[in-house]
Amino acid sequence: MTALVWIILLMTTATGAGVVFSREPRQQVLAIAANGLVLTLLFSVLQAPDVAFSELAVGTVALPLLFLVALTSIRTDRKDPP
Repeated sequence: MTALVWIILLMTTATGAGVVFSREPRQQVLAIAANGLVLTLLFSVLQAPDVAFSELAVGTVALPLLFLVALTSIRTDRKDPP
């Protein structure tokens, strides 16, 4: 493997750790989007453009958007019953 692939793999590890170790849900969604973007770059370097395009559409756009819609629909201002 080339040095570029190793660098992208380290970036994938870093963004994956960012998803796991962040506590705020919106930060986790941004980290998931960043992870999808890095995976898109990895698939492009590995000469798999169809997989890269699918990862770009699903992992970078659709999934984070779905999570953000779900997070905005959750009500956090209500009080819990006793």
